[in-house]
Amino acid sequence: MKNRWNRRKTLVLWLVIAVVFLIAVCISGLFCEDAARATDFSRKNLAPCLKYPFGTDWLGRDMFARTVRGLSISIIIGVCAATFSAVMAFILGVVSATMGKTADTIVTWIIDLVMGIPHMLLLILICVACGRGLKGVILGVALTHWTSLARLIRGEVLQLKEQIYIKTARKLGKSNLYIVMKHMVPHLLPQFIVGLVLLFPHAILHESSITFLGFGLSNEQPAIGIILSEAMKYLITGKWWLALFPGIMLVITVVCFYTTGENLRRLLDPASAHE
Repeated sequence: MKNRWNRRKTLVLWLVIAVVFLIAVCISGLFCEDAARATDFSRKNLAPCLKYPFGTDWLGRDMFARTVRGLSISIIIGVCAATFSAVMAFILGVVSATMGKTADTIVTWIIDLVMGIPHMLLLILICVACGRGLKGVILGVALTHWTSLARLIRGEVLQLKEQIYIKTARKLGKSNLYIVMKHMVPHLLPQFIVGLVLLFPHAILHESSITFLGFGLSNEQPAIGIILSEAMKYLITGKWWLALFPGIMLVITVVCFYTTGENLRRLLDPASAHE
């Protein structure tokens, strides 16, 4: 019997696994908020065991609960920041390619300006200017991650403008808005969706980075960056689990988002339809 388990089904399987893991982390984080903050000095500095798989910290807090809660916060920030950034990239990319030379020059100049500034420096400056905290982190990440996707969208629109049906629509007197909504948006949606998903891992890593450096979320929130930053003080005393497990879970989360984006890209690619 012919083997019907092809590559596309494998991609769908990995896509489902990654999405289920990310949803499970987000839902679990909602129920771990109190446990992540609870202190108990009778169980402080416990190594990983059956009752506490990730051990406990110097205040007796359950590191498993703190890690799950921190990941859920990072995922929520990543989703909000990536969505804002992707929508901004989509709008500016379309405007740049359809609204004339002046608009194209302005948008291209802004893209070059943002990309010309060191990424982490610009991210930290925006976060501090916006008051740090949750709002500052989301705005900082969103305003520094849209440029590459905007360039991609702009390039796709420039190619679409040369298509015969687009030129025919213009000769028939159709407006730019009609052409964009009717003829361009359906072609741009796959690139937009894949670009949106692939922005998530970058958003999560940069949120954790600036929080680790002390420019992001406040210390009261059990974010992954806060957990890793605090753990650095205790690594020399042999408390290796304080940084190891949160770091591994952060990597797994980023890989899940990246896998999701890559699998979506392959599934939406017409060239892979025969596989």
